[in-house]
Amino acid sequence: MTTPFRVGLTRDLRNAAGEPTFGAEALARLDQTPGLSWEYIAEPVSSITPALTARFDALYVNSPRVGADSFGAEPPRVKLIARHGVGYDSVDVATLSARGVLLTNTPDAVRRPVATMALTLVLALAQKLLIKDKLTRSGRWNQRVEHMGQGLTGKTLGLVGAGGIGLETMGLARAFDLRVLAADPYADAQVVAARGGTLVPLDTLLREADFVVLACLLNPATHHLINAPRLALMKPSAYLINVARGPIVDETALIACLQAQGIAGAALDVFEQEPVASDNPLLAMDNVIVTPHSLCWTDECFGAIARSGLGAVADVCGHTVPTHVVNREALAHPVLRQWFGGQGDSLV
Repeated sequence: MTTPFRVGLTRDLRNAAGEPTFGAEALARLDQTPGLSWEYIAEPVSSITPALTARFDALYVNSPRVGADSFGAEPPRVKLIARHGVGYDSVDVATLSARGVLLTNTPDAVRRPVATMALTLVLALAQKLLIKDKLTRSGRWNQRVEHMGQGLTGKTLGLVGAGGIGLETMGLARAFDLRVLAADPYADAQVVAARGGTLVPLDTLLREADFVVLACLLNPATHHLINAPRLALMKPSAYLINVARGPIVDETALIACLQAQGIAGAALDVFEQEPVASDNPLLAMDNVIVTPHSLCWTDECFGAIARSGLGAVADVCGHTVPTHVVNREALAHPVLRQWFGGQGDSLV
């Protein structure tokens, strides 16, 4: 009897009612894949354990970390770690490649949802939505004249990162007549120009932008990219929006900058420490909008992510190299060469 291709889905992909957060439709891809059996991992885990990588052929992971300690001494059974999302800073990519394990993510699925989130926060800051909500709830109606918002026509949007999310945000920004600047050492100036943006050095962007949106990956080069000296380049009337990863910003420096009124405010969906500590000064600031690393979580977003991510699982079960492989070097590993019948050789 053929051993089934076993797939484990982390428990944090279900809501309080036990239903998948991404809807049931995406699971049909797994149900319809011959030779595949799947289940939710019964226990909640913050990190993937050696027991799990030895038990499953593929793991569909939301928030749990995957590191060197996720593997035992024996060759792992797992062949794929499929991330439910685009970021993979919680995954030790080098270890996966060395152990012959593929890592996939879902970049196409998050572009529009995250771009929409970025513009939502720009609009909320510009209109002073949070402050005006508090005025209304606290009976300070007549103080509204003291909190005038600003129109977006002719203002400058600065995008730190001109990958898929950055380019998608440029397209949405056109509707508001925003001037768009982008800073990205890997971006093509012609591609950026075709979306209505101008590629400039980061320091130029920080000096000129009215709204600075962080939409880049977190890696050693971008850790604390936005630090005290760079925050000092921003205009006092400018806002910082982070829809990427918390550690891209030196949070201590940001707090000091806001307290000194170095910039007008910020909107943060991500933090250096998550969940954010209840005594974090950012939570008490009226000019800072905070959300729990989930503002883009919608049925559209999670449905698209799951269709892409679970599609990668089904592909690997069928001995097909999936589309969005993060660590293509892993395809040269003997275990994966055998699994895919050498079809990945040309993709390494």
